[in-house]
Amino acid sequence: MSINSQIIRELAKQGGFQLVGFAKAEILKAEHDNLLSWLDQKYHAGMQYMERNTDKRSDIRKILPSVKSVISLGMNYYTKNITENKKPGYKISRYAWGKDYHIVIQERIKFICEEIKKNDPEAELIYYVDTGPVMDKVWAKKAGLGWMGKHSNIINRKIGSWFFIASILVNRELEYSEEVGDLCGSCTRCIDACPTNAIVSDQVIDSNKCISYLTIENKGEIRWEFKGKMEDYIFGCDICQDVCPWNIKFSTLSGIEEFKPVNGNDKITFDEVNEMDITEFNRRFSESPIKRAKFSGLMRTAIFLSNNQ
Repeated sequence: MSINSQIIRELAKQGGFQLVGFAKAEILKAEHDNLLSWLDQKYHAGMQYMERNTDKRSDIRKILPSVKSVISLGMNYYTKNITENKKPGYKISRYAWGKDYHIVIQERIKFICEEIKKNDPEAELIYYVDTGPVMDKVWAKKAGLGWMGKHSNIINRKIGSWFFIASILVNRELEYSEEVGDLCGSCTRCIDACPTNAIVSDQVIDSNKCISYLTIENKGEIRWEFKGKMEDYIFGCDICQDVCPWNIKFSTLSGIEEFKPVNGNDKITFDEVNEMDITEFNRRFSESPIKRAKFSGLMRTAIFLSNNQ
Protein backbone atom coordinates (compact mmCIF):
# COMPACT_ATOMS: atom_id res chain seq x y z
CA MET A 1 0.00 0.00 0.00
CA SER A 2 1.34 3.42 -0.95
CA ILE A 3 1.69 6.00 1.79
CA ASN A 4 -0.58 9.06 1.82
CA SER A 5 -0.65 12.48 3.47
CA GLN A 6 -3.23 11.57 6.13
CA ILE A 7 -1.21 8.62 7.38
CA ILE A 8 1.88 10.82 7.58
CA ARG A 9 -0.03 13.49 9.51
CA GLU A 10 -1.05 10.87 12.07
CA LEU A 11 2.51 9.57 12.34
CA ALA A 12 3.83 13.10 12.78
CA LYS A 13 1.36 13.70 15.60
CA GLN A 14 2.41 10.44 17.27
CA GLY A 15 6.03 11.56 16.94
CA GLY A 16 5.35 14.82 18.77
CA PHE A 17 5.42 17.18 15.78
CA GLN A 18 2.88 20.00 15.97
CA LEU A 19 3.31 20.99 12.33
CA VAL A 20 3.45 18.94 9.15
CA GLY A 21 3.12 19.92 5.51
CA PHE A 22 3.90 18.62 2.04
CA ALA A 23 5.63 20.26 -0.91
CA LYS A 24 6.20 19.06 -4.46
CA ALA A 25 9.87 18.45 -5.18
CA GLU A 26 11.16 21.05 -7.61
CA ILE A 27 14.32 22.94 -8.47
CA LEU A 28 14.81 25.98 -6.24
CA LYS A 29 16.10 28.40 -8.86
CA ALA A 30 15.32 31.72 -7.15
CA GLU A 31 16.41 30.43 -3.76
CA HIS A 32 19.65 29.11 -5.25
CA ASP A 33 20.38 32.52 -6.77
CA ASN A 34 19.71 34.15 -3.38
CA LEU A 35 22.08 31.69 -1.71
CA LEU A 36 24.86 32.44 -4.19
CA SER A 37 24.36 36.17 -3.66
CA TRP A 38 24.52 35.68 0.11
CA LEU A 39 27.74 33.70 -0.26
CA ASP A 40 29.24 36.27 -2.65
CA GLN A 41 28.71 38.96 -0.04
CA LYS A 42 30.51 36.78 2.54
CA TYR A 43 27.48 36.85 4.83
CA HIS A 44 28.22 33.23 5.78
CA ALA A 45 31.32 34.46 7.67
CA GLY A 46 33.43 31.45 8.72
CA MET A 47 30.83 28.82 7.83
CA GLN A 48 32.73 27.43 4.87
CA TYR A 49 30.47 24.39 4.71
CA MET A 50 27.76 26.64 3.28
CA GLU A 51 29.84 26.93 0.12
CA ARG A 52 29.66 23.18 -0.46
CA ASN A 53 26.83 21.26 -2.13
CA THR A 54 25.01 24.33 -3.43
CA ASP A 55 23.84 22.16 -6.34
CA LYS A 56 22.16 19.74 -3.94
CA ARG A 57 20.56 22.58 -2.01
CA SER A 58 18.88 23.78 -5.19
CA ASP A 59 18.09 20.37 -6.72
CA ILE A 60 17.27 17.67 -4.16
CA ARG A 61 17.17 15.07 -6.96
CA LYS A 62 20.94 15.07 -6.55
CA ILE A 63 20.34 13.75 -3.04
CA LEU A 64 17.49 11.35 -3.83
CA PRO A 65 17.06 10.89 -7.61
CA SER A 66 13.56 9.43 -7.21
CA VAL A 67 12.25 12.20 -4.94
CA LYS A 68 8.78 13.53 -5.65
CA SER A 69 7.82 15.21 -2.40
CA VAL A 70 9.25 16.90 0.67
CA ILE A 71 7.61 16.31 4.02
CA SER A 72 8.29 19.28 6.30
CA LEU A 73 7.88 18.85 10.05
CA GLY A 74 7.86 21.39 12.86
CA MET A 75 8.39 20.70 16.57
CA ASN A 76 7.59 23.37 19.15
CA TYR A 77 10.40 23.97 21.67
CA TYR A 78 9.06 27.00 23.55
CA THR A 79 9.59 26.62 27.30
CA LYS A 80 9.66 28.95 30.27
CA ASN A 81 12.76 30.22 32.04
CA ILE A 82 13.08 28.53 35.44
CA THR A 83 16.05 30.43 36.88
CA GLU A 84 14.78 34.01 36.77
CA ASN A 85 15.45 34.43 40.50
CA LYS A 86 19.05 33.25 40.35
CA LYS A 87 22.00 35.58 40.51
CA PRO A 88 22.69 37.61 37.35
CA GLY A 89 24.40 35.59 34.66
CA TYR A 90 24.91 34.96 30.99
CA LYS A 91 21.97 34.30 28.69
CA ILE A 92 21.52 31.17 26.57
CA SER A 93 19.28 30.84 23.54
CA ARG A 94 16.04 29.05 24.42
CA TYR A 95 16.63 26.24 21.94
CA ALA A 96 19.66 25.11 23.99
CA TRP A 97 18.00 25.00 27.41
CA GLY A 98 17.21 21.29 27.19
CA LYS A 99 18.48 18.23 25.38
CA ASP A 100 20.10 18.64 21.97
CA TYR A 101 17.27 18.86 19.44
CA HIS A 102 19.21 16.79 16.93
CA ILE A 103 19.05 13.83 19.31
CA VAL A 104 15.41 14.38 20.24
CA ILE A 105 14.11 14.84 16.71
CA GLN A 106 16.23 12.16 15.04
CA GLU A 107 14.72 9.55 17.35
CA ARG A 108 11.21 10.68 16.47
CA ILE A 109 11.70 11.19 12.75
CA LYS A 110 13.34 7.77 12.50
CA PHE A 111 10.13 6.33 13.98
CA ILE A 112 8.05 8.11 11.33
CA CYS A 113 10.24 6.84 8.49
CA GLU A 114 10.16 3.28 9.82
CA GLU A 115 6.36 3.40 10.01
CA ILE A 116 6.14 4.78 6.48
CA LYS A 117 8.27 1.87 5.26
CA LYS A 118 5.96 -0.59 7.03
CA ASN A 119 2.99 0.90 5.18
CA ASP A 120 4.88 1.28 1.92
CA PRO A 121 7.93 -1.02 1.62
CA GLU A 122 8.86 0.48 -1.75
CA ALA A 123 9.08 4.00 -0.36
CA GLU A 124 12.52 5.60 -0.59
CA LEU A 125 13.25 8.08 2.18
CA ILE A 126 16.04 10.38 3.33
CA TYR A 127 15.59 12.64 6.34
CA TYR A 128 17.51 15.59 7.72
CA VAL A 129 17.43 17.47 11.02
CA ASP A 130 19.32 20.65 10.22
CA THR A 131 22.33 18.60 9.15
CA GLY A 132 22.32 18.09 5.38
CA PRO A 133 22.38 20.13 2.16
CA VAL A 134 18.65 20.85 2.25
CA MET A 135 17.04 24.29 2.50
CA ASP A 136 14.78 23.32 5.39
CA LYS A 137 13.25 26.78 5.82
CA VAL A 138 12.44 27.06 2.12
CA TRP A 139 10.72 23.69 2.12
CA ALA A 140 8.86 24.54 5.32
CA LYS A 141 7.54 27.65 3.61
CA LYS A 142 6.55 25.73 0.48
CA ALA A 143 4.90 23.06 2.65
CA GLY A 144 2.70 25.67 4.34
CA LEU A 145 4.22 25.54 7.82
CA GLY A 146 4.42 29.31 7.77
CA TRP A 147 6.04 32.28 6.08
CA MET A 148 9.62 33.50 6.34
CA GLY A 149 9.86 36.49 8.65
CA LYS A 150 12.23 39.37 8.17
CA HIS A 151 14.56 37.67 10.68
CA SER A 152 14.64 34.67 8.28
CA ASN A 153 12.87 32.31 10.69
CA ILE A 154 9.65 30.59 9.68
CA ILE A 155 6.60 31.98 11.51
CA ASN A 156 3.47 29.93 12.03
CA ARG A 157 0.33 31.93 12.73
CA LYS A 158 -0.76 29.54 15.52
CA ILE A 159 2.49 29.02 17.47
CA GLY A 160 4.91 31.70 16.26
CA SER A 161 8.49 30.82 15.33
CA TRP A 162 9.71 28.78 18.30
CA PHE A 163 9.94 25.47 16.45
CA PHE A 164 12.57 23.21 14.96
CA ILE A 165 12.29 22.10 11.34
CA ALA A 166 13.03 18.67 9.91
CA SER A 167 12.67 17.43 6.33
CA ILE A 168 11.94 14.04 4.77
CA LEU A 169 12.52 13.45 1.06
CA VAL A 170 10.28 10.72 -0.35
CA ASN A 171 9.64 9.15 -3.75
CA ARG A 172 5.87 9.47 -3.48
CA GLU A 173 3.40 12.07 -4.66
CA LEU A 174 1.36 13.46 -1.79
CA GLU A 175 -1.47 15.90 -1.21
CA TYR A 176 0.46 19.15 -1.30
CA SER A 177 -0.12 21.97 1.16
CA GLU A 178 -0.89 25.56 0.25
CA GLU A 179 1.77 28.16 0.95
CA VAL A 180 0.98 30.82 3.53
CA GLY A 181 1.21 34.47 2.56
CA ASP A 182 3.64 36.82 4.30
CA LEU A 183 1.89 38.26 7.37
CA CYS A 184 4.73 40.41 8.71
CA GLY A 185 3.39 43.43 6.86
CA SER A 186 5.25 46.65 7.66
CA CYS A 187 6.49 45.41 11.05
CA THR A 188 10.25 45.81 11.55
CA ARG A 189 10.57 45.00 15.25
CA CYS A 190 13.11 42.22 14.69
CA ILE A 191 15.28 44.45 12.52
CA ASP A 192 15.05 47.37 14.93
CA ALA A 193 15.79 45.22 17.99
CA CYS A 194 18.96 43.53 16.69
CA PRO A 195 21.75 45.22 18.68
CA THR A 196 24.43 44.40 16.11
CA ASN A 197 22.40 45.27 12.98
CA ALA A 198 22.80 41.73 11.65
CA ILE A 199 19.51 41.78 9.70
CA VAL A 200 20.78 43.77 6.73
CA SER A 201 17.55 43.49 4.73
CA ASP A 202 14.36 41.47 4.77
CA GLN A 203 15.26 37.79 5.32
CA VAL A 204 18.97 38.46 4.87
CA ILE A 205 21.33 37.91 7.81
CA ASP A 206 24.96 38.96 7.91
CA SER A 207 26.43 36.20 10.05
CA ASN A 208 29.54 38.30 10.67
CA LYS A 209 27.35 40.48 12.92
CA CYS A 210 24.92 37.87 14.27
CA ILE A 211 25.27 37.14 17.99
CA SER A 212 24.31 33.51 17.40
CA TYR A 213 27.16 33.10 14.94
CA LEU A 214 29.62 35.05 17.07
CA THR A 215 28.99 32.87 20.11
CA ILE A 216 28.64 29.44 18.45
CA GLU A 217 30.09 28.91 14.97
CA ASN A 218 32.74 31.61 15.21
CA LYS A 219 36.17 30.06 15.85
CA GLY A 220 38.06 33.32 16.24
CA GLU A 221 37.93 36.21 18.66
CA ILE A 222 34.88 38.43 18.95
CA ARG A 223 35.60 41.83 17.44
CA TRP A 224 35.71 44.88 19.70
CA GLU A 225 33.08 46.63 17.60
CA PHE A 226 30.52 44.49 19.43
CA LYS A 227 31.51 45.87 22.84
CA GLY A 228 28.38 46.41 24.90
CA LYS A 229 26.10 44.98 22.17
CA MET A 230 25.92 41.29 23.07
CA GLU A 231 23.29 41.76 25.79
CA ASP A 232 24.99 39.10 27.94
CA TYR A 233 24.33 36.26 25.47
CA ILE A 234 27.02 33.61 25.91
CA PHE A 235 25.42 31.07 23.56
CA GLY A 236 23.07 31.96 20.73
CA CYS A 237 20.55 34.80 20.74
CA ASP A 238 16.75 35.13 20.88
CA ILE A 239 16.32 38.88 20.58
CA CYS A 240 14.73 38.93 17.12
CA GLN A 241 12.25 36.22 18.13
CA ASP A 242 11.51 37.65 21.57
CA VAL A 243 10.23 40.91 20.08
CA CYS A 244 8.16 39.32 17.30
CA PRO A 245 4.44 40.11 17.84
CA TRP A 246 3.50 36.63 16.60
CA ASN A 247 5.60 35.08 19.36
CA ILE A 248 4.43 37.51 22.01
CA LYS A 249 0.80 36.72 21.25
CA PHE A 250 0.76 33.11 20.09
CA SER A 251 3.66 31.22 21.70
CA THR A 252 2.47 28.03 23.39
CA LEU A 253 4.40 25.79 25.74
CA SER A 254 5.99 22.73 24.19
CA GLY A 255 4.84 19.34 25.38
CA ILE A 256 8.27 17.83 24.72
CA GLU A 257 9.85 17.14 28.11
CA GLU A 258 13.37 16.98 26.70
CA PHE A 259 13.24 20.67 25.74
CA LYS A 260 12.61 21.87 29.29
CA PRO A 261 15.63 23.44 31.01
CA VAL A 262 18.08 20.96 32.54
CA ASN A 263 21.09 21.63 34.78
CA GLY A 264 19.99 25.26 35.04
CA ASN A 265 21.00 25.73 31.40
CA ASP A 266 18.53 28.54 30.76
CA LYS A 267 21.12 30.83 32.33
CA ILE A 268 24.70 30.38 33.53
CA THR A 269 25.67 32.50 36.50
CA PHE A 270 28.93 34.40 36.48
CA ASP A 271 30.24 32.24 39.33
CA GLU A 272 29.44 29.03 37.47
CA VAL A 273 31.41 30.18 34.44
CA ASN A 274 34.34 31.41 36.50
CA GLU A 275 34.58 28.07 38.31
CA MET A 276 34.00 25.85 35.27
CA ASP A 277 36.74 23.64 33.85
CA ILE A 278 36.60 21.37 30.81
CA THR A 279 35.56 18.37 32.90
CA GLU A 280 32.55 20.23 34.29
CA PHE A 281 31.76 21.60 30.81
CA ASN A 282 31.68 18.08 29.34
CA ARG A 283 29.58 16.77 32.22
CA ARG A 284 27.04 19.57 32.24
CA PHE A 285 26.60 19.89 28.48
CA SER A 286 27.06 16.26 27.35
CA GLU A 287 23.62 16.21 25.70
CA SER A 288 23.22 19.93 25.15
CA PRO A 289 23.61 22.01 21.97
CA ILE A 290 26.00 24.16 24.03
CA LYS A 291 28.74 21.58 23.50
CA ARG A 292 28.91 22.83 19.90
CA ALA A 293 30.64 26.00 21.10
CA LYS A 294 33.24 23.87 22.92
CA PHE A 295 34.78 24.81 26.24
CA SER A 296 37.24 27.18 24.57
CA GLY A 297 34.46 29.02 22.73
CA LEU A 298 32.34 29.42 25.84
CA MET A 299 35.27 30.77 27.83
CA ARG A 300 36.24 33.15 25.00
CA THR A 301 32.76 34.62 24.95
CA ALA A 302 32.60 34.84 28.75
CA ILE A 303 35.86 36.76 28.84
CA PHE A 304 34.66 39.11 26.10
CA LEU A 305 31.40 39.77 27.92
CA SER A 306 33.06 40.29 31.28
CA ASN A 307 35.42 42.85 29.74
CA ASN A 308 32.75 44.66 27.78
CA GLN A 309 29.89 45.38 30.13
